[in-house]
Amino acid sequence: MHMTQRDGALDLLKWLALLSMVLDHLRYVGYSVDILYAPGRLAFPWFCLAMAANVSRAREVTHQWRYLGWLLLFSAVSEIPYRMFIPDPDTLNVLPTLTLGLLVARGWQQETLQSRLLAAGALVLAAVFSERLMFGFFGVLLPLAMLLVIRRPWYFSLLPGWVCMAANQWQVLFASARFGSSAALFGIAICLIAPLLGLFLLRHAGHFKPPPMRRWAYALYPLHFLLLLLVRQIAA
Repeated sequence: MHMTQRDGALDLLKWLALLSMVLDHLRYVGYSVDILYAPGRLAFPWFCLAMAANVSRAREVTHQWRYLGWLLLFSAVSEIPYRMFIPDPDTLNVLPTLTLGLLVARGWQQETLQSRLLAAGALVLAAVFSERLMFGFFGVLLPLAMLLVIRRPWYFSLLPGWVCMAANQWQVLFASARFGSSAALFGIAICLIAPLLGLFLLRHAGHFKPPPMRRWAYALYPLHFLLLLLVRQIAA
């Protein structure tokens, strides 16, 4: 997440993804706020886009190994707070999905045997343990889909839009939409346009100068679970 030369648009994208994630998880605090499901669909594709931006710009192999190391560390650190806050989770927290997604995207970007083997191994793990990964196999593919279109015209964003849809249990969304669920309808729309909105931010929001999101930001993921758990206990 650390870059030598700060990109205000990229930092803004990360902060907005974090905000979207927090809004999504407010649904588990105890209030009936299902309407937050739709804006919550922005979080994962925007984190994947931020990852793709870092992979496309990083030239140092050591930088990307550090990136992978931080993801692995906080994948483990975050699992207990995640399970404390989310009732009866069916999957691991989101960081293992992003970790495998990074390996796949980097394997495409770097034409080395080691990177390609790691990417192939990540794809095998994603296929075998798809039901245990948040956003499943297609969630692991989403950083690569973002990487493929990050420098292409806007209409190429339809590709990661459909991958995002597949990662968000599209069968459940479509079934709910047929019964008139407004949350499902908005969720479908957000999944399809989230990559386009993110690419628009990266290309046109460079004049913004939000606080840089450096390595300390990894800790925000487990900490936000603990803070929301405290809110839930106070509100109970």
